Amino acid sequence: QVQLVESGGGQVPAGGSLRLSCAASGRSVSKYSMAWFRQAPGKEREFVAFISWGGRSTNYRDSVKGRFTISKGSAENSIYLQMNSLKAEDTAVYYCAMYRSPWTSSGYSLNDFASWGRGTQVTVAS
Repeated sequence: QVQLVESGGGQVPAGGSLRLSCAASGRSVSKYSMAWFRQAPGKEREFVAFISWGGRSTNYRDSVKGRFTISKGSAENSIYLQMNSLKAEDTAVYYCAMYRSPWTSSGYSLNDFASWGRGTQVTVAS
């Protein structure tokens, strides 16, 4: 049984930075592609950033490119999301997610991910 636990959220002023962490247990992050999603009040959950199982490939939604960086720490069995130059529109609950199957990295839709954390709130004050 895999468990994902996010941490690092909080409230920051616009232009500030936060680093989110997602600790995994039950499965190795080095075998699974993973991603960060977010959901703002009244909106659908949306893709933010993706990292392949080997960590060699990453992808981001356009609005966060150049500001957010996803990384993976195999020794800690965790993934991270460094968020810089935060904007009010980044305010949301951020979730980490793990792919359904190991050794694959074929897409970034919600259905590609079978395991989810409970989320961590990020609030950016304008």
